[in-house]
This record gives sequence, structure tokens and C-alpha cells, in this order.
Amino acid sequence: MNALFELSDFGQSYWLDNLSREMIRSGELSRRVEQQGLRGVTSNPAIFHKAISAGDQYDDEIARLVAAGASIPDIYEQLVVSDITEACDALRPVFDETDGLDGYVSLEVSPRLIHDTDRSVEEGRRLWRAVGRPNLMIKIPGTPAGIPAIEELLFEGINVNVTLLFDVPAYDEVARAYVRALTRRAEAGQPPAVASVASFFLSRIDVLVDGLIGHRIDAEPGPSGPAALLGHAGIASAKLAYQSFQQHFSGPTWTELAESGARVQRLLWASTSSKNPLYDAVRYVEPLIGRDTVNTMPESTIEAFSLSGSAIPDTIEAGVDDAAAVFERLDAAGIDMVAVARQLVDEGAEKFIAPFDALLAGLATKRSELAGDADRFALSAAAGDAMSPSLLNALAESRFVRRLFAADSSLWSPDSDIQSAIEARLGWLDAPRNSLDQLSAYEDLADQLVDEGIEHVVVLGMGGSGLGAAVAADTFDPAEGLSLIHI
Repeated sequence: MNALFELSDFGQSYWLDNLSREMIRSGELSRRVEQQGLRGVTSNPAIFHKAISAGDQYDDEIARLVAAGASIPDIYEQLVVSDITEACDALRPVFDETDGLDGYVSLEVSPRLIHDTDRSVEEGRRLWRAVGRPNLMIKIPGTPAGIPAIEELLFEGINVNVTLLFDVPAYDEVARAYVRALTRRAEAGQPPAVASVASFFLSRIDVLVDGLIGHRIDAEPGPSGPAALLGHAGIASAKLAYQSFQQHFSGPTWTELAESGARVQRLLWASTSSKNPLYDAVRYVEPLIGRDTVNTMPESTIEAFSLSGSAIPDTIEAGVDDAAAVFERLDAAGIDMVAVARQLVDEGAEKFIAPFDALLAGLATKRSELAGDADRFALSAAAGDAMSPSLLNALAESRFVRRLFAADSSLWSPDSDIQSAIEARLGWLDAPRNSLDQLSAYEDLADQLVDEGIEHVVVLGMGGSGLGAAVAADTFDPAEGLSLIHI
């Protein structure tokens, strides 16, 4: 039997860590379900950036949305919601056959909300309503700000895929939030059958820890030195997390919830492709097979496991003492795994924010091209080319544009008095939106000038009053019959 199908026999589901419109509409996704035993799909901003920026398969829908006046965020969300909805429909047979255990498709809230509880809840609700499928999972990071958002969404009956977990303490907080949410539902008379997974990102742990180990090998070479720990931190983390999972989902409190229809929050192994070419391609699959777990894999890992993988039941429960010893030895070597986890959360957020921003920028370019504004966009690109790469990087890292439109006066000065003065002078940030309300008045004024035969308008002003008019005069050609502006 194909090892992929054996995973299901041993209590583990495998999901695909990729999604594209082509995969859905070509029937590849359905074929993977039928012929390879695929049970679910996850997505993230990097996956959608790759899918939307490749080729022209999204151009017709983008053109339609541009014609309807949709904003860049709206275009992004509608494209993503469309793909996720179709993927949910393709996986719906799995959802029905497994009575809601599998068949899920995960959709992430904006990675920029990683530290914003309220907006994460708001966006999670909106995406849940937009897709409107019971086999959707909303992805929320398991950060301090994410924990209350996770609990609230679960309490409201919204399935959640908890992401960016790198250590057991963070996982413990997530598991407790899950039990609290289901307990609240039971107390409110609601069925506690809400689906959730808690996702550990394994290969990323090894990438960082192996680098730290490398700093220490010269001081203690040999088979008993730090080199023996290379490539073991990720798997050890998973095995210890599974021990904690078994504790959370046992005992009288959980038994009572289970009798009411609650299911465990399964552990999901994410980031399971081997980033180190010296490691086996199925390094994060074979040792981590266990009941009530999910392994989400990219195509390359699925293929490698299908061709040569070995499925052995309950490998996740083997070598637990060795896993604990790995952490003890890492600590003895001066590697702080709490600090490692904290750094990985920050890096993980950035790994999603960067492609998310690149995707929005790409959509802006495509929207400009489809709207016939290519020349104007080219001017913007030329201005960017004139800036040094170091300056562009500094602006990006400081989130300059986002802070600018949030009216962050600290961009101008660290002096609190100057900041207070600047805050009263930032109304121009909302001028494009607010001016729409005055559009009819502007048009009436223009018509009046034409009717009265006025051919020239002279603007006498300084500072913003003069410069604003100058920008408008240089940007827009006067329509036929309208006046020329002299500054």
C-alpha cells in the first residue's frame, strides 16, 4: 500500500502545503484527494503571492474588480476568497466522509495583525462569512495577542488553525485557550464540536538552532560534542509537544467535553520540507506519525514519502526520553530555546509580511496596467530607482508607508511638542477620501467657469496652498473648455 494511505490507518492525516487556482480548476486537487489520500490544504501569503504573480490566470478577475473600483486590499481578498471557496468545495467530500474531521482549507488573516487581537477577530469573522463554508479554517498566530483572538473565534464556532508555534509553552497556552472556548460554548448551550489544529513549524527550528550549534562545534569537536545535536531540535520539539497534547486532552474536564461531542485540537506538523540538503527528504514525516496529528507537506515531500517513505505507527511516541535529553544538552551548550522560539515567531511573521506586501505591490502594478495608468506607475518606479537600496530597505523595515497613513507624527520628529504640532497638520492624508464628498461641488464650479468664459485662473499662494495647486496642475491636463491654471 502507498505510504500516504497508511498514514490515515495510523491516525494521521496529511494536508498539502500549497494552493493555486490552476491546481483547483485543472482537477489536480481533486485527483490528489482521490488517488493520493489528501485530506486538507493550507495556504499563506507566500503561497498566494506565488500563485497570483505567476502568469495571467487572475487577470480577467482583476480587470473586473478594477472596473468596479475595488481597492488593492479588496482585490487581494476577493481573489483569495474565490480560490479558498473553490478549494473548500473540492475538499467537501472529505469533510463529509470523515464527519468533519478532515477536508479543511486554511486561510490566514493579514500577517500584519499578529499583534492586534481585536482586528484579528474582526478579520477572522469577515473571512469566515465571505467564504461561507463549514470546512474553512481561519489561521491565527499563537502569539500573546493571538491567544484571546483564537479563543473568541472558537467560542463563536469558527474553526481555527493556530500557526507559528515553536515551543511547548506557547502550545500549552493554545491548548488551554481551545479547552476554554469549548467549555464556554458548552456553558452557553452551544455544541462544542469546533475544529482546530495547532501548527508546529519544525524545519525552521532546526535552521536556527543548527546555526547556533555551528558556533560551538570548534570548541568541542567530536561525536559527543554539539555536532551530535544538529537536526534534532525540531523533532524533539514535536515529540515533547505530543506528550503535552496527551495531557491536555485527558482527565475529567476533557472527558466531559468529549462526551458532549468535542474533538481534540490536533497537532499539525508544518514546515516539513528539509531545508538542509544533507537531511533526508522525509525527516519530518517518518518520526512524527501519531494518532490525532496532521502533517502538512509541500509537493516535494509528498512525492518523496510516496516513493520511498516508511509508515510505522506511533513513531511520535518513540524516543521521548531522548527528546528531553536533546533539550537538556542544548541548554548545557548555552542555547536558550525560549529565546529561539521568540526569535522564530518574529522571523515567521516577517516571512509572511514580506510576500504579503510584495503581493499587494504586484496587484497595484497590475491594476495600474489594466486601468491604463502604466505611464504613471512607471514614473513612480523611476522615482524608486533614484533612491538608494539602503534607504528603500530602511523605509520598508520602519514600515514608513503604513505609519504615514496611520498619521504617525514620530516620522517627522522625536520631539513631543513638534509631534503635537504635526498631528494637527495631517488632514491631507484623508483628503483624497474626504474630497469625494465634494466632487459634485467641484464639477459645478468647473461648469460655472466654462459658462462664464473664464480662460485663465491664477493661484496666489505659498506653502501648501500653492504647492497643492501646482501638483494638481502638473498632474492633470485641463479638460476641453476648462481654464488654464497659473501658479
